[in-house]
Amino acid sequence: MPDPRMIETDDPAAYARAMVEQSGTSFYWAMRLLPEERRDGMFAIYAFCREVDDIADGPAPAEEKLRRLADWRAEIDRVYDAAPSTPVGRALVPQVARHGLHRRDLLAIIDGMEMDAGVVRMPGMERLRLYCDRVACAVGRLSNRAFGVDDERGDPVAAQLGMALQLTNILRDLKDDARLDRLYLPRDLLDAHGIDAEDPDEVLAHPNLAGPCRELAATADACYRAAETALAACDPDLMRPAHVMKEVYHKTLERTLRRGWRRLDERVRLSKAEKMWIGVRHGLL
Repeated sequence: MPDPRMIETDDPAAYARAMVEQSGTSFYWAMRLLPEERRDGMFAIYAFCREVDDIADGPAPAEEKLRRLADWRAEIDRVYDAAPSTPVGRALVPQVARHGLHRRDLLAIIDGMEMDAGVVRMPGMERLRLYCDRVACAVGRLSNRAFGVDDERGDPVAAQLGMALQLTNILRDLKDDARLDRLYLPRDLLDAHGIDAEDPDEVLAHPNLAGPCRELAATADACYRAAETALAACDPDLMRPAHVMKEVYHKTLERTLRRGWRRLDERVRLSKAEKMWIGVRHGLL
């Protein structure tokens, strides 16, 4: 994760850009090829997401994480008063004005990080959908604003694609999440497949694990297909980054299904060359 202490600049936009670059995200190359005002918008949004995600994923006790996330909730209020106190907050201010970023979406992301701050269990699919909306769909809604897509056309894309991407992440990262005492597979789905264990490691070792995972993968696949339909209603030039994300993550889901549910320590990823080729085909390179 990026270390803000190592970023030496008084320019908020440059600070956000450096955070994205240091994060190691494979989509940095795609973001930096956007037109300048849209690129800076995406850098600011990503830097904010990185800040709060690092809090939720960090080693601090849950109470400390919640306190720091509450500080960010107050910082978002200051952003909308044009009086932020952090470099990332200062990077967000002009983007809020330029792109009309909704406060509710920034706060929804913090809500999602609060759900991740302690032990994570999903009692049912509805709770999981709420979580995905907060940590993924809200990011999509903000991104669409930065791309220049109106809410009427953009929100359906964010809803479907955000859900698909987050479910893919969950299925890909089952083992990593279990190490953090996180289990995102919903309880009602586990019960339907005869898995009554509560401990993440026990759930992942259960002989029926493939059942709920395949059901969740089918839900993700349906969301990818619905996102394709929603994207068809948008200007393809504005939504090129969304097309790239959809294709990269859909391929990741397919590769996860091929790996199966007995080799969870085996990492699933697309190579940088594969991602760049997808970018080329969608005109981002």
